[in-house]
Amino acid sequence: MEAIGNSWTSVLPDTEFVSPDAPFASNSRGREWFVVDDQVMRPDRIEAARRAFDDLVSGIVKREGFENDLKDVAFVGVSQGAVVALDAVATGRWKIGALVSFAGLLPFPPTSISKDTAILLMHGDADSRIPSIASVTAQAQLQAAGYDVTYRLFPGVGHTISSEEAEQAGSFLRERLLN
Repeated sequence: MEAIGNSWTSVLPDTEFVSPDAPFASNSRGREWFVVDDQVMRPDRIEAARRAFDDLVSGIVKREGFENDLKDVAFVGVSQGAVVALDAVATGRWKIGALVSFAGLLPFPPTSISKDTAILLMHGDADSRIPSIASVTAQAQLQAAGYDVTYRLFPGVGHTISSEEAEQAGSFLRERLLN
């Protein structure tokens, strides 16, 4: 995510990009927000991820001085990062200016509305890890709850972020945060 944030400096001048790692070590030597070894979205795993996400993001928001300016904050996540970001907004825990989800899913139906949070869902139609129908479902659930949601499907893109997706996300954030 850091490289993508760096690629947006020309379209989002004077913007601070922070790219934290997920808090938990995974079996694949990387980092994760929750365990997915058994491919089950268990509520207890999401609860643990919520606490970790809120603690991490609260620290960043405070450090950067945005406690009273959440409208100027955007969450951008891919895969598990998108899942926890969507959950944070859909539960009403974070009322921010914008959210970009790459190859994510909404773990549970929304329990809160924030008409001030614009959401961009992007997904590749060749994603075999989280099928693109997950973003279609999230779009329907979020729109039914009153959110401003845009969905984009990218042909031939797998479980990754294409350069076209990164470019569209930068434009979306510029439009939503700088206007």
